[in-house]
Amino acid sequence: MKVLFIGGTGNISSACSRLAIEQGFDLYLLNRGNRGSMVPEGAKLIEADINDAASAEAALKGAAFDVVVDFIAFTTEQVERDIRLFGGSVKQYIFISSASVYQKPSTHYLVSESTPLANPHWAYSRNKAACEDRLMQEYRENGFPFTVVRPSLTYGEHLIPASVNSWRYSYSLVDRMRKGKKVIVQGDGSSLWSITHSADFAKGLVGLLGNSKAIAHAFHITTDEVLTWDQIFETIAGAAGVKADIVHIPSDFISIISPVEEGNLTGDKSVSLVFDNSKIKAFVPGFTATISFARGVRKSLAWFDEDPARRTIDQGWDDACEAILAAYGAGLEQAYKARGR
Repeated sequence: MKVLFIGGTGNISSACSRLAIEQGFDLYLLNRGNRGSMVPEGAKLIEADINDAASAEAALKGAAFDVVVDFIAFTTEQVERDIRLFGGSVKQYIFISSASVYQKPSTHYLVSESTPLANPHWAYSRNKAACEDRLMQEYRENGFPFTVVRPSLTYGEHLIPASVNSWRYSYSLVDRMRKGKKVIVQGDGSSLWSITHSADFAKGLVGLLGNSKAIAHAFHITTDEVLTWDQIFETIAGAAGVKADIVHIPSDFISIISPVEEGNLTGDKSVSLVFDNSKIKAFVPGFTATISFARGVRKSLAWFDEDPARRTIDQGWDDACEAILAAYGAGLEQAYKARGR
């Protein structure tokens, strides 16, 4: 089966690329070629910028694929481009959406694929939901054979996942822990979450490739392991060989000092979310996530510790943490004074 991954060398997609090759798919990766070391042996690289129409059309001229998976489409304009490029030829188009599209605030802790899509706090999530709507419209009107996949917080060996951390330089959180600095956990740390290893996510995604029964369906693919955010931060600290000095701060307060966090927290990680994976298990028999967070984060930290050059610190994020902690500390001091303490 001839498969095209648009992207294919990222946090999630690199694990999917490796597994697709292992399972015998004829895999092509379309990307700009900036991460050549991440292209797995056996995959064929089509070097082009998918967001440059002329470049993409020239690179894909004469090519046909059974399945196309777009890991890097975020807007309806990008989905429209894919419909133009692959409509009428592809047998299955898989759009990588996000589990953050689900209803916020949540009305039920257990999330299934039928949970409403409504997130007023994060434009990223609203854009993903709009892409899903556009694909359903194209399916109804023209039979475009799409499948939607919604990852939640997913990580691999190059990422330390957490709710309050630098996404670009994720070792930054571990650096604070190892230096004995305070780390921020939103709320009281007791809300529930699932963090999925990319190798487990890949099992579900690759299992959907070429699955005609999955057309016009949406799936989230997550682990069944559920942890509190305090447990998640403590597990990261344990892997780093230290104890986390956690400060609990309300998400709304964090977002006032650092507005960029509103979508990430209020729009995603502030509430308890547990995912019902019955649907992906029904469509991909045998699917199960087997990598515990404790084991996975140890592997990630081992990768960072192998080479000091990998342990880049996001100074802007670190400074933002200090600003949030200072503002919260000042607020607490005022509150204590008001109580006469």
